[in-house]
Amino acid sequence: MERTISFMNGEGSIGHNTRRFIADNVDASRTKNNITLIHEDIKQAYHKLFDKALKEYNAKQKRKDRQIKSYYDKISRSKQEKLFYEVIVQIGNRDDTGVGSSSAEVATWVLKDYVKKFQLRNPQLYVIGAYIHLDEETPHLHLNFIPWVSGCKRGLATKTSLKAAHATRGFASEGKGNTEWKQWAETEKDDIALIMRRYGIDWKKKNTHNQHLSVLDYKKQERAKEVAVLEEELEGAQVVLELKEEQIESLEKEIESKRECFRKEQSEAQKKLDDTIAENQKLQSETMDLRLKNSELRLEYYENVDKLTDKQKEIEAAQKEADKWMMISDTAKLQTERAEFELEEAERLKKELLRAVDGDDYLKEQVIELRYQNQILREENRSLKEKLEKAYEFMRQFVIGGINLLEKFMEWLGEKVKDVGRGR
Repeated sequence: MERTISFMNGEGSIGHNTRRFIADNVDASRTKNNITLIHEDIKQAYHKLFDKALKEYNAKQKRKDRQIKSYYDKISRSKQEKLFYEVIVQIGNRDDTGVGSSSAEVATWVLKDYVKKFQLRNPQLYVIGAYIHLDEETPHLHLNFIPWVSGCKRGLATKTSLKAAHATRGFASEGKGNTEWKQWAETEKDDIALIMRRYGIDWKKKNTHNQHLSVLDYKKQERAKEVAVLEEELEGAQVVLELKEEQIESLEKEIESKRECFRKEQSEAQKKLDDTIAENQKLQSETMDLRLKNSELRLEYYENVDKLTDKQKEIEAAQKEADKWMMISDTAKLQTERAEFELEEAERLKKELLRAVDGDDYLKEQVIELRYQNQILREENRSLKEKLEKAYEFMRQFVIGGINLLEKFMEWLGEKVKDVGRGR
């Protein structure tokens, strides 16, 4: 028994695969017979595959505008990448493997086995949905997967890329006639053929098998071919875009580095300027303080000069007054000494006269006259003593070199007395 293998690129409609809506070629009465082998929420799958790499990527970004909040949202808005890819696998056609026939049942077993081994053969294609439809003319499989790769140098370390995922199995494009997708599809059909042989079915390789497809399936297959070619072109454009983005990112890093250096140099220059301004202000303040202090010292100096001049004048006046009173004192002292000497002489003469004129009236009169003159001399002596005492009191008021004028005068007088004693 031989059967053809159809391996097409699907549109990837979750609603169609899960029958949230029913197409025109679907027999709704048989939808309950459909088989769902795998069904995982696509957002949860993205978290599982890319969250760790996303966190590491965002941690490295210095600019918040370059951080990615949601990798799912980023890919959903991308014009180059798809959130997931789909292949539609069919064994036979409506004429030899129509739903309800024994061949259709065997084809269903083959599709189940193919799904079981798919993830092992394609570790970089994470399966999020596997649905076998039995409510159309021929049993077929819708297989949805997210291609992913790790160890990327640019962007996220782990990200989605169909081209890169195929490259992990050694598939490289050789042009539109032999793209990575086409090479991979042929390899997958070889694996499906091996499973078919276990069920006694050979792979019928004919280019005319398309004539057995329904008009809708044929259109889908042709559209899938066109989509595959367009996706190949998009993959090439994506590579160019990634290189451009890599260059832009490199330039942005260089610009940011230069900006950082400029900001650092500007900050250091500003700090030096601030330090210089602060030092200048400090010097100006110190200069002003010194000028004020100098002005105060000058004022104090001139005040002290004036005070010293006044003191000198006072000392000169006091010295003159002291000299005057010293002269008065000297004169008074001499007069006092003379008066005392005359008194002594008068007393002596008085005694002698008294002895000599005892009984002589004329001499008595002379004695009386002498007494009168003696009394006058006594008065003069008392007056001179009072003047001398006033001179002493005045001289006590003036102090020169810690000693008042009276003490100086007494010292001077003592020296004079000594000089007179030495002269005798």
